[in-house]
Amino acid sequence: MNLFPRAEHFITADGSSTLILPGLNEQYHSIHGAIQESNIVYIQNGFNYSEVADINILEIGFGTGLNCLLTYTSFINSKSCKSVNYTAIEPLPIPFDLLEKLNYKNEINSFKINDVFRQIHSSISNEKIQITDHFSFTLISSTVQEFQDSEAKYDVIYFDAFGPDTQPEMWSFAIFEKMYSLLKPNGILVTYCAKGAVKRLLKSVGFKVENLPGPPGKREITRGLKQI
Repeated sequence: MNLFPRAEHFITADGSSTLILPGLNEQYHSIHGAIQESNIVYIQNGFNYSEVADINILEIGFGTGLNCLLTYTSFINSKSCKSVNYTAIEPLPIPFDLLEKLNYKNEINSFKINDVFRQIHSSISNEKIQITDHFSFTLISSTVQEFQDSEAKYDVIYFDAFGPDTQPEMWSFAIFEKMYSLLKPNGILVTYCAKGAVKRLLKSVGFKVENLPGPPGKREITRGLKQI
């Protein structure tokens, strides 16, 4: 599956970059604001919502790396989070010529963000790298279905796959059952998708589902809690 020959760089309403895939009628972020969307969905309602001091994060759909960059920024400004172990799954890494067009290094005002951008996008699959002494990153070049990790060790899951119309196989009972099993008790799953069918699937595997206000252009987002 080659997504990228017709991929287009696009500046969203908040001035930050995304990529649009015309053939799939899909984009990596909201055209109403890429950074704004990621901050509200994944940072505000995922990372910042968690009360875990040493947090393990799993991202499904690494894409442009924006969620990781914003997590790093939030971490270095946090007074309560002591360490982050960040794992991202991405079966189709974005080619470097497209990554070069992204403007996150200019739009995110954060210490060493240029170095972090370079490190996460040049990392070798399955090799943990230390971004700082207390922020580690591992990229897994695999599908979620092939991802082998039976241990419930994650505190937060950023579920950021392409939408159900584009990747219906990612929004299935089996996938959400796997997500539930990978979370620690009281773990959190957050996603931009608020479709009723998705929320029903989350409930069916055991999540307590919360409907939360979404970013501009999106009325709601979804958070699932593993309450045990």
